Amino acid sequence: MAWHEDLLVGFDLETTGTDPRQARIVTAAVTEVKSGEPVRHRAWLADPGVPIPAETTAIHGVSTERARTEGRPAPEVVAEVADALRGYWAAAVPVVVYNAPFDLTLLDRELRRYALPPLVAAGGFAGPMLDPLVMDRALDKYRRGKRTLEAACGVYGVTLDGAHDAGADALAAVRVARALAARYPQAGGLDVLDLHTAQRDWYAAWAADFASWLRKKGSADPDVDPSWPLRTDQVALS
Repeated sequence: MAWHEDLLVGFDLETTGTDPRQARIVTAAVTEVKSGEPVRHRAWLADPGVPIPAETTAIHGVSTERARTEGRPAPEVVAEVADALRGYWAAAVPVVVYNAPFDLTLLDRELRRYALPPLVAAGGFAGPMLDPLVMDRALDKYRRGKRTLEAACGVYGVTLDGAHDAGADALAAVRVARALAARYPQAGGLDVLDLHTAQRDWYAAWAADFASWLRKKGSADPDVDPSWPLRTDQVALS
């Protein structure tokens, strides 16, 4: 069975900000998907322990007051989210994350913040991991326009109900990955572990191209680690 017809798990975070080294988790979701349809869903609401900026609340809808009143302690949420991902990887179930470097870097920093075990032990394997943003950049390299999840849903015919809700975004990420697999045999025809490896190469090539483009414009190089899926900062390409 092709990887996109088997069980996939969408993962998404909504946070207090856009810098993964400083931001905190507000909501998280993992959604198990089979043949494009959700079969199990888990969601978390955390009290991040810091105020949620109004401009961020305007995006995902969670206020500081609600997080403090209804959210669970952040260390508990962070630990449970990390345990969920480790469990899927241990079972060789692919985890789909749109812009994985942002979400995983942020989760990594949260685990450090609360002195919790790392997402992956030294020398371990964070995967199989699928990032539709990395695939889209590589497979439709010269398409103009935004590369946000909402934009990708429009390109690949995926309905996104409730953008910036972690559960809705997690499900949409899986459906975009499936649409990419159907459109591009060079992704859909690969074994999932080979695709994981290919994405590492695709991401490194994109990071190099992006840095070169900035240099030509006279801008400083971005704070981007060319490794994937973890890097030191977010680059929003819009």
